[in-house]
Amino acid sequence: MPLLAERQLDNPLPILYSFRRCPYAMRARMAISYSGSTVELRDILLRDKPAEMIAASPKATVPVLELPDGEVLDESLDIMLWALERHDPEGWLPEETSARDEIFSLIADNDGPFKMSLDRYKYHVRFPENTREKYREDGEIFLGKLDRKLGRQAYLLSEKITLADMAIFPFIRQFANVDADWFAAAPFPNLRRWLDGILTSQRFREIMIKRPLWTPGSTAEIFPKSDGR
Repeated sequence: MPLLAERQLDNPLPILYSFRRCPYAMRARMAISYSGSTVELRDILLRDKPAEMIAASPKATVPVLELPDGEVLDESLDIMLWALERHDPEGWLPEETSARDEIFSLIADNDGPFKMSLDRYKYHVRFPENTREKYREDGEIFLGKLDRKLGRQAYLLSEKITLADMAIFPFIRQFANVDADWFAAAPFPNLRRWLDGILTSQRFREIMIKRPLWTPGSTAEIFPKSDGR
């Protein structure tokens, strides 16, 4: 594989700064992989953010997608939409306005109130004004809503995957991992079935492959890797 500088001269690719376990970065990688787009993946550590990423996006959070024309996308949902605009073979983003509105409304519930509850549940020692159990109960409101939806259909909003499923599942995974025993016994069987289906998929396994951490001058990591590479 050619060195980064040589490859960029020959065929510049978008550059994706990512952290493997970050749910925002996870959903961006899922959409990029699904769309068949190819990027240079730069896996980083959040405690050691490279100057190149900060120069591209001063808010210094992952994911960051730097396009060859200099445009920078530093919101995970924008990166997902960029990927789907390039190719959306299974219709993750329907054409109908009402369907899109429903998708973005559910994602907003996830990224807003639920994410706040998740952070407080996971890092409860930082928020001593309430107990971990109270923060978990707050998150259960959203879990219950999703479980009821999944009791009626295979995926969150229909019988097939939409953008909502792929944008939300990394956060449910993170919530479940705070206390795996509790989640396994919680009254959300439909949610567990849905989550397990995504986590055991080939695409998820591929986007979670551990890669060398990026440093300036290192050999480019192409994402996703094609067969034989």
